[in-house]
Amino acid sequence: MPTHPFPSLDELRRYAIARSLFKPTTLPAAIRKLGFVQADPMRAPARAQDLILRLRVRDYRAGDLEQRYARLQIEEDCLVNYGFVERKTLALLHPRQPREAWDAKTQADAEQMLEFVRGRGATHPKHVLEAFSHHGRMPGYWGGELNVSTQLLDGLHYRGLLRVQRRDSGTRVYQHVAHPAQAQTPEARRLRAEALLDMVVALYAPLPSASLGYLATLLRLGAPDIQPEIRQVVKAAKDRYGHALVAGHTWYWPADENPRSRRHVVDDGLRMLAPFDPIAWDRRRFEAFWGWVYKFEAYVPAAKRTMGHYALPLLWQGQMLGWANLKLVQGRLTHTLGFAAGRRPTGAAFKLALDEELERMRVFLGAS
Repeated sequence: MPTHPFPSLDELRRYAIARSLFKPTTLPAAIRKLGFVQADPMRAPARAQDLILRLRVRDYRAGDLEQRYARLQIEEDCLVNYGFVERKTLALLHPRQPREAWDAKTQADAEQMLEFVRGRGATHPKHVLEAFSHHGRMPGYWGGELNVSTQLLDGLHYRGLLRVQRRDSGTRVYQHVAHPAQAQTPEARRLRAEALLDMVVALYAPLPSASLGYLATLLRLGAPDIQPEIRQVVKAAKDRYGHALVAGHTWYWPADENPRSRRHVVDDGLRMLAPFDPIAWDRRRFEAFWGWVYKFEAYVPAAKRTMGHYALPLLWQGQMLGWANLKLVQGRLTHTLGFAAGRRPTGAAFKLALDEELERMRVFLGAS
């Protein structure tokens, strides 16, 4: 793949922002353009998927995705992380064979549970827990205990034997699903690997080579059975994607895009980004673009945090100034700010931009 004339780091930064923060559109169109929306259950002040979509969907409100999910052609599933994909993407992911198989007892328990859901139709986990209370509990990943039945539901969903039909107050309601078998010819496996890596590049470009390799490794979550083919696509990345050596690193982007194009315009508005927003997700790229290290500290003990529980990166005029922590207190939105330079920008422009973004956030959250 021929390289474009070498872009500068500033041009790559502008390109990264402009291509991701496209003009707000409808919810289905935004999901189609993104390809994947990472999800997170933490609400601080809203879930990650809502924070990502509010910047890209006209008149979006927190919870809209959950409320409209059953009417959209989308699915909850795994790609490089857990999130939302278009339904057609499932053909690239399923049937999915995990890297570790269940033992005989777990397999038998899972088959009984699958038969229960198949016979019942849309099934709330509470009904599964009632019917399979004899499964007991198991140690949790972060301490405490988990219901074995809940873990089996997750495992059946991951394997593509169940789908999320909807959510009730945030809880996944499942139904049985069947996916056609995948062709296993070398060409078919290669085409799947190319399509999945193309999705990743389209979402997170421009990508330094190390980040491309890392994301390819994360695809073992969504497509564990074709990891050898994904590695081969990465090795041939220069033949498939646009690329250039910039600031000591090889960067990649979709072959039909030009990072130097004048159409990549960054507006002057201030935006509070989700920690998992495509612009901020790649911490390696974040530091290369803006010269400081952004940390997600939700799981760090409070006394050791430097940025706060759920710091939202502050993007203004193409620069990442710092971070914001937002809270809803008795229906009112409160905020604290931190700045990478150690001081708040002076002048009326920043104050106006901040006020406008806080007002957009209040409307999005339904806050007073």
